[in-house]
Amino acid sequence: MTSLDPSDPLVIDARNLQRRPGSMVEVSRTLPAPAGLGVAMARVPEGSPIELDLRLESVLEGILVSGTADLEVSAECSRCLDPVQWHEEVDLTELFRYPSTDARGVVLEEVDESEDPLPEVQDDLVDLLPVLRDAVVIDLPLAPLCSEECLGLCPDCGFRLQEDPQHEHQKSDPRWAALADLLEPGDHHA
Repeated sequence: MTSLDPSDPLVIDARNLQRRPGSMVEVSRTLPAPAGLGVAMARVPEGSPIELDLRLESVLEGILVSGTADLEVSAECSRCLDPVQWHEEVDLTELFRYPSTDARGVVLEEVDESEDPLPEVQDDLVDLLPVLRDAVVIDLPLAPLCSEECLGLCPDCGFRLQEDPQHEHQKSDPRWAALADLLEPGDHHA
């Protein structure tokens, strides 16, 4: 396990809790969005401001972090590919467990066999990056829309259907063009 950098804006110092169950600290800060917060068509632009309003509570098992992250999302409409932006508030909740120690307070190296182990408090620091990434990625739509009424693009020619909903593109495969020339106007039998 690598040690955490206390100067990283997504690393929170929890020393004030002093491992006393019931104690609580509130943290509010604005930080630049890290890279890679997003899905295929929607993402939080790297460096854009994220406002964190968090509550760190000491519980028996570790530190419970809860609160919200306010952020801006940039996306492309999945139907017409126009750029779309909106404000999103994401709920964050995670329990960071204290590392296991022996009677002398020495940290024990234990292997967690569970499929989804809880993150761990490291030297009274908690790393919010994985928590933030999970919450944002789960909250973002896989197919964002500029509006529910968006008609998208013509699948054959790319015409923006919002401009003319009655648009009809002649579907013809160029490989059949020579056969179409053999038909006389008004000839409908096969």
